[in-house]
Amino acid sequence: MNILVTGSSGGMGFATCQLLAASGYTVYGLDYRQPKGPFSFHFLTADVTDSAQLEAAFQRVKEEAGSIQAILHFAGMYDLNSLIEIPEEEFVRIFNINLFGVYRINRLFLPLLEPSGRIIITTSELAPLDPLPFTGIYAATKTALESYAYALRMEIQLLGFSVSLLRPGAVSTALLGVSTNRLDAFCETTELYSCNALRFRTIVDKVESHSIPSEKIANLALRILRARRPRYVYTINRNPLLRLLNLLPPSWQTGIIRRILH
Repeated sequence: MNILVTGSSGGMGFATCQLLAASGYTVYGLDYRQPKGPFSFHFLTADVTDSAQLEAAFQRVKEEAGSIQAILHFAGMYDLNSLIEIPEEEFVRIFNINLFGVYRINRLFLPLLEPSGRIIITTSELAPLDPLPFTGIYAATKTALESYAYALRMEIQLLGFSVSLLRPGAVSTALLGVSTNRLDAFCETTELYSCNALRFRTIVDKVESHSIPSEKIANLALRILRARRPRYVYTINRNPLLRLLNLLPPSWQTGIIRRILH
């Protein structure tokens, strides 16, 4: 059984590749950089924003494996910025990776997908929630990704394939460090929200303090692959405060955030 996993050098993708390989799957892990340390899967060097590199990866999988049972998407980037101050190239880049990268992989590799094949797309617990300030750019990409995933599910079910969403909360990966670094950089460079951003740091720290190890995501991915009839949405480690906030009317939400951050 052959599996393609994107973002294979990151925490969730790497843990999933290692677990699937140990469970008897032949795993092709794709990422723009090679994993640090030893690994037990076939590695494909490719950037999800580079069509030529992806085509080369496709040809290798086609020649070596012939077909794949599933595509698991873990490639992605996190950013934290204000929607007014973020440079255009950064705004475009996060969409290019988080949304268009998934589209490119699926469009290219779908011909290799076996009958009853599965596509698992990782979004975020933020995707179905109302965006918070300064996380809006990341949330927008994940919300758009969920719309894409649902439409894809409706379409490729007619071809005999399934699509599942994996919505994790905070996970102990390099992205946690990235989010902290991005917030620090934002606090130092913003000309509009300096006081607000510093207060927002306390919220981010509380959310990320309840993170889970990447291995739990890997175990969930394996369970989805083994499920006879996989569900559409799988959630793990959702933050109860974010969920409660989202249950309030929009005017209440904005008022609470204004009171906390202003």
